[in-house]
Amino acid sequence: MIDKFLRDEQDPKAIEKVYTRLVDLLTTGEEIIYIAVQKKPLVNLLPDCIAITNKRVLFFTPANLGLSIKFVDFVWKDVVDVYTKEEIIGAIFSVKTTNGAEMGVDYLPKVQARKLYQYAQERKEAEREARRLRDLEEKRAESGSVQFETPSQPVAAFQATQPANQPESQPEPIVYHEEVKPDVLTEKLKKLRTLFDNGLISQEEYNHKKLELLNDL
Repeated sequence: MIDKFLRDEQDPKAIEKVYTRLVDLLTTGEEIIYIAVQKKPLVNLLPDCIAITNKRVLFFTPANLGLSIKFVDFVWKDVVDVYTKEEIIGAIFSVKTTNGAEMGVDYLPKVQARKLYQYAQERKEAEREARRLRDLEEKRAESGSVQFETPSQPVAAFQATQPANQPESQPEPIVYHEEVKPDVLTEKLKKLRTLFDNGLISQEEYNHKKLELLNDL
């Protein structure tokens, strides 16, 4: 089960210990993507590890002389940015969260740090897209009160009962038609344009709705 996490020369013992702990922490639908292991230049008996899943990034630190292991995790929606810095010996990988917290591990093999950065960036992009879709759905829900129905019953009744040969000079029909209906139509056209400008409806939807409104004239 852990073979796929040993492809970049990770320490097998460290991977096995972290993997055993990590499996117990996984939530429904969560999958392990990559595990990196610290490699200190002299003594590397108790290395720190970093695991990336499709839902979060976890930092593991051995405790009690290796008898136990502590961890700190951050879900991707709370991660503002990820960093990697290559040095003469190894590389540093760190993350920064929305509340200003930072967490990192040094002395990572460079290839492992690069993989962490690559996968972390992919998860950040996926979370950014999911956030964009959530915001779009919220905007759609907020604009749900904008309806594109036919004019209100009084206007419709007036149009139905108005004689076809009625002179245009008669004041009441003209005033009623000129003052009420264009105001309603203008407001609807403005709201429709706002939806289109905000990207909430497509060009095709905008054209279709606009045509429906203009046909009511």
